[in-house]
Amino acid sequence: MLNARLTFAVALTLATSLLSQAQVSTAVDPLPSWNRGPTKAAIISFVERVASEGSPDFVPVSERLATFDNDGTLWAEQPIYFQLAFVLNRVKTLAPQHPEWKEQEPFASVLNGDLKTAASGGKKALAELVMATHAGMTTEEFEKVVIDWISTAKHPQTGRLYSEMVYQPMLELLAYLRANGFKTFIVSGGGIEFMRPWAERVYGIPPEQVIGSSIETKYELRDGIPSLVRLPRLKFFDDKEGKPVAIHHHIGRRPTAAFGNSDGDYQMLEWTTAGKGLRFGAIVHHTDAEREFAYDRESHIGQLAKGLDDAKSKGWTVVDMKSDWNQIFPIAR
Repeated sequence: MLNARLTFAVALTLATSLLSQAQVSTAVDPLPSWNRGPTKAAIISFVERVASEGSPDFVPVSERLATFDNDGTLWAEQPIYFQLAFVLNRVKTLAPQHPEWKEQEPFASVLNGDLKTAASGGKKALAELVMATHAGMTTEEFEKVVIDWISTAKHPQTGRLYSEMVYQPMLELLAYLRANGFKTFIVSGGGIEFMRPWAERVYGIPPEQVIGSSIETKYELRDGIPSLVRLPRLKFFDDKEGKPVAIHHHIGRRPTAAFGNSDGDYQMLEWTTAGKGLRFGAIVHHTDAEREFAYDRESHIGQLAKGLDDAKSKGWTVVDMKSDWNQIFPIAR
């Protein structure tokens, strides 16, 4: 009996020790997918300084706000923006209801798989595609369409669901910031109602903390039911200079930290880091052609030139994906 008690005590002590070690390990390294180095150290130092009471850089919880671009910052954006893939899929799905599209550009080129010709129409053609596929339905109907698509659509090169093309290091960063009292926001050029249906499940960011481009919406009764109907008119384009404006309108506070990956995020980082007190700006630089994609100045999307040139003088941290991240995407389930 005595030996049994001793064995149990030893086992209990060992289990407690292992649990304690695991807890210490987690506490010591909140960002396991980030390699040791100046980038990881800069992030942790910033968070500790603003979240520690008594620190000269302490920031009250109510003011700890972090904004994140989405495409290319939280999930991949190559070879085309994922919302554009959604638009192209919607054109094909809706084509039987619009026989005129067979002869009408840019729809005809999309249906023929000629994306180069469709894209030659520039912003006007893209706007036509978006309005035709995003408007004319209620917000609830559009939400269901998005959820159905994001649940099954897969990236053409990796075969992963688009919702699995998120960056594991950024998921850890979001969790780390929230664990230290930060409220995290998405501020993206993508459609606000395209992102809201899945952002909470994928990123832990609720709908009210998602800011994006939007089309006009009106209230009406449909079959006696109060509804919000999406109209084929652009209301706000949330990119470049529009991002600080949208943050001001939606949040009403200047962020403490901002994260982006392209020159479309430049003004958001510039405005954030120009505020009083300790601030943090970071750019995700796509440098890993083997595990993801490598692009910057000459890219057809996610172009990064001015941000790279000015990062040092602005005090922004450049995240080198190839050297700073030991893992890109979550382990496939």
